[in-house]
Amino acid sequence: ATRPLFEVADTPEKMLELGEEKVRDYIKTIGLYRNKAKNVIALSEKLIAEFGGEVPRTRAEIESLPGAGRKTANVVLNMAFGERTMAVDTHVFRVGNRTGLAPGKTPLEVELGLEKVIPTEFMLHAHHWLILHGRYTCLARGPRCEVCLINDLCRWPEKTV
Repeated sequence: ATRPLFEVADTPEKMLELGEEKVRDYIKTIGLYRNKAKNVIALSEKLIAEFGGEVPRTRAEIESLPGAGRKTANVVLNMAFGERTMAVDTHVFRVGNRTGLAPGKTPLEVELGLEKVIPTEFMLHAHHWLILHGRYTCLARGPRCEVCLINDLCRWPEKTV
């Protein structure tokens, strides 16, 4: 959804020129698109006013942007700036807990656990791999243990194979 948007608006200034309604049209296939479009406009204004139009490089500054929390900050720090961070969404949280790779009661506990056990050379894309594993194999309802490539390593006591 964002590729066509970024082709026409690849700076905060261009996002503001486009306006909330047109941003909304570009991202309407994404859940909560109305609120996200509103936040894109607000964060574009803040990027210009407080950060010279550049994405900030610290977690605290990124989290200060409208619509950005710790997960978003971790994605930006990891993908844009190459920092060793782990973005924990519902899929990563489930996989970390279910497999025993990084058990935790909160996303932060799972995040910190994964950062300890994933080797540095795999950290850039690790959250993507874990998301995909949770989305297509280690499903919330009806996990596909029979086709899971790490079934023999998984510590989930309820696995189906």
